[in-house]
Order: sequence, then structure tokens, then C-alpha cells
Amino acid sequence: MYTEDKSQLLEKLHDLQVEHRDLDEVVLRLSKDTSVDQLQLVRLKKRKLVLKDAIAHIQSKIIPDILA
Repeated sequence: MYTEDKSQLLEKLHDLQVEHRDLDEVVLRLSKDTSVDQLQLVRLKKRKLVLKDAIAHIQSKIIPDILA
């Protein structure tokens, strides 16, 4: 893996982790509010899952499986 590629992946990974953490805080705050739109809450949770998958994908590119 080229250094440039790795640095771009690390930057993207950081951005996704920050967005995931921010969404986590929003979801936690909204889930405590009884008047929140449940559909919006579900959409935010789905977005978190997409981010989690993207984070795992990038991490697997950066740190390949030893057995592979």
C-alpha cells in the first residue's frame, strides 16, 4: 500500500469516526426526548450502521487480516 493511499484512508477513517461519534451523541439525546420523530431516529440509527460498516471496511484495508 502506498503511503499516500494509507494517509488518505486514515484521514477518511478519522472523518467517519468523528461523524459516527457525533451521530451517537445525537441519537442518545433524541432517544431521551419523547416528542422526537421516531422515523428520524430510525434513519439516524441506520446512518450510524452505514458509518460503522464503512469504518470497518477502511480498517480492514489499513490492517489486513494476518491469515489472508
